[in-house]
Amino acid sequence: MLDIKIPIGLMFFVFGVILTIYGFISRNDAEMYQKSFSHNVNLWMGGLMLVFGAVMLLLVKRRKPKT
Repeated sequence: MLDIKIPIGLMFFVFGVILTIYGFISRNDAEMYQKSFSHNVNLWMGGLMLVFGAVMLLLVKRRKPKT
């Protein structure tokens, strides 16, 4: 049976990787981050999405096997 944590974890992990890479590449663009009070929102949210996706995938590995 497919656990809902697997596709959600993969989706957040992949989007987190994309946002983190984009935030890292665009970290020196001051004009882009002027509206967000000079905070690199892409980098922060990408990191949070990576962590959330990793936690979801770890919960799948941690579940007890059905016998």
